Amino acid sequence: MSPRVTDQDKMTMIKHSRLDHGITIHPHGTRTSVLILFYDIASMVGFCIEIRSDTSLADAVKLLARHKILSVPVVDVEAAEDATWIDRYIGVVEFAGIVVWILHQSEKMEGSSAFDFALNGSDHDVGPAVAAAAGGISSPRFRSMHPDSPTATCGKFFETLTSSDFYKNTKVGDISGSFRWAPFLALQKSNSFLTMLLLLSKYRMKSVPVIDLGDAKIDTIITQSAVIHMLEECAGLHWFESWGSKKLSELGLPLMKPSHIIKIYEDEPVLQAFKLMRQNGVGAVPVVANDGSKAIGNISIRDIQFLLITPEIYKEYRSITAKNFLTAVRSYLEQTRSESPLLSGILTCHRNDTLKEVIMKLDSVKIHRIYVVDETGNLEGVITLRDIISKLVHEPRGYFGDFFDGVLPLPANSRV
Repeated sequence: MSPRVTDQDKMTMIKHSRLDHGITIHPHGTRTSVLILFYDIASMVGFCIEIRSDTSLADAVKLLARHKILSVPVVDVEAAEDATWIDRYIGVVEFAGIVVWILHQSEKMEGSSAFDFALNGSDHDVGPAVAAAAGGISSPRFRSMHPDSPTATCGKFFETLTSSDFYKNTKVGDISGSFRWAPFLALQKSNSFLTMLLLLSKYRMKSVPVIDLGDAKIDTIITQSAVIHMLEECAGLHWFESWGSKKLSELGLPLMKPSHIIKIYEDEPVLQAFKLMRQNGVGAVPVVANDGSKAIGNISIRDIQFLLITPEIYKEYRSITAKNFLTAVRSYLEQTRSESPLLSGILTCHRNDTLKEVIMKLDSVKIHRIYVVDETGNLEGVITLRDIISKLVHEPRGYFGDFFDGVLPLPANSRV
């Protein structure tokens, strides 16, 4: 991390600097220009956690949880010692991909009875024990659901899944996500800071690996959270104070209308929360009271870890609702004296709060979103790290050129 610089230092650098792509920086440059000069990608090189492709999915979940990270690059155990980074890595395993894999297993069983599975079996033989569970669901929104479905029998589903040989034998190499031409989209140290900011905002990447073409390994992975922390470190600089003192409403935040907020009701099955995240491409959903107006908590994509490695969370519940889940996780965290954003409750702000206040809040608890509420606590919107970064940058016409040529994500029907 670069040390703090004064406004005078900043202006000296601006007068003698030039961006890639031939964009000249002037003394009255943009906020983005200042950031590009204040930090550079090469200065952010640090330790990068990796995982072998033959590591079990169960161990991968534990590693992600232990290091409090959302994703980790997967090293191909069959790669040659002198392999380039493109051949050394096979992709990235992340909580989002793990959730997709879990939902893929649950969808095989939805709407099927114990008799159906006993008669026909399933692709990987994980269904019979799950479908044999009896009971129903308390939420009126899910009364039509088959009583033996994984969504309705969430506790039993995870107990059976995590104890199955199928789960224990699944390797991260089997579910790691990648691009067609390369294991992941990476930056070089020579790329501009603006490029990185655009990828983390407009182009919806949650993290960006940084590589050196002359090396076979990733130097570091830059996340949205790291950018927010860097913004927090800019507190006191004139440009940041001028920008950060603006109210959220002045900046057009939140971007989303209240009616478009993706949410889960407190009495819905917790597995439904992860289904909503997958279907809508979001990293978390608020848990709202049954009347739908006030948020009582937040469930994020990484919280799937508690259902996979902490059976205490659901052992008392055959059907664990979103509210049950929040209560059980908080109790577990308090008993184990663990640190987690779940212990501090849902993070909120108001439209009249300043952007600086929101940045400070988000950085202090290291989470990816904050909910906007009115004076009575009713939900009005959500602001993500991506939303904040997007307010900082503007993409010049033709900036990326052929940067994305050949970068084609996996097909829409891909499991990851």
